[in-house]
Amino acid sequence: MELFINPAHQVIYKRVDKNTFSYKEIILPGEWKSKSINSEISGSFYMSALNSGLTDQETVNITNLFQSKLNFSRDIRVGDHFQVVRSQQFVDGTPTGQSRIEAIRIFARKHCYTGFLFEDGNYYDVHAESLARAFRRYPFNGRHRISSPFNLRRKHPITGRISPHKGTDFAMPIGTPIYATADGVVKRVKNHPFAGKYIEIKHDGRYATRYLHLSRITVRRGQKVQRGERIAMSGNTGRSTGPHLHYELHIKGRAVNPLTAKIPMAASVPKNKITAFNKRVANLIAMMEPKVEISSAPNDGIKQ
Repeated sequence: MELFINPAHQVIYKRVDKNTFSYKEIILPGEWKSKSINSEISGSFYMSALNSGLTDQETVNITNLFQSKLNFSRDIRVGDHFQVVRSQQFVDGTPTGQSRIEAIRIFARKHCYTGFLFEDGNYYDVHAESLARAFRRYPFNGRHRISSPFNLRRKHPITGRISPHKGTDFAMPIGTPIYATADGVVKRVKNHPFAGKYIEIKHDGRYATRYLHLSRITVRRGQKVQRGERIAMSGNTGRSTGPHLHYELHIKGRAVNPLTAKIPMAASVPKNKITAFNKRVANLIAMMEPKVEISSAPNDGIKQ
């Protein structure tokens, strides 16, 4: 008896005796062919993707991949466009039904959202940052000294009263770039007598972050931001003992230590893989421009 799953995958059963069967599984590597798709949005993204030749499952996978960065109902307009590199498996010229998305670029208004499959099976943007919903631990690059740690029983350095310190203070020069620690929406941009110029960002409903004592703010209320996007410059505004950033993390409305809280952490391509990743990205972007089909995708370590 033979079980035919697809042209690349078969299982052959053989009776050994009255009550026993042996089986042999046959998996053929087949040939993977890659094709670039370049299509304009003419209605919804879903229907435009199907009309371009993508399957229902591939379209769902793409929307799931970008769901924390892009609202496919509100952020996409007619006339926007997308590019995809898709690989399909063939055995003796017959498609097996197996496919994978190698790369995606979605051009929505003034933004370009990118995703590239790498050898570890994960997708990263063009800057080598994981597309998984997650946080970076610090809202800045490099290292800066902690001038006042998270402490809900702290004595305020100016008033002397017990005043919960709901965040962590980092001493840094005025004008240091400050970055969003996760994808989200700017819910508040204020200039407060004590907090100075500050920003509050909501992340997926459960999480919120706050950035205080800023010198300059580069985002506006209601704006969507991505993890690692610059949102402000550090400063010394409000009630402050010196130039620093006060950073808070709230989970379900409760302030937690941003340096020790158990939160989904963002991953990026390891440093020793960056060169290979950048080469793969360059190859995939080159494939997206013309509409071509080749006998083999730029494998670059991707397991077939």
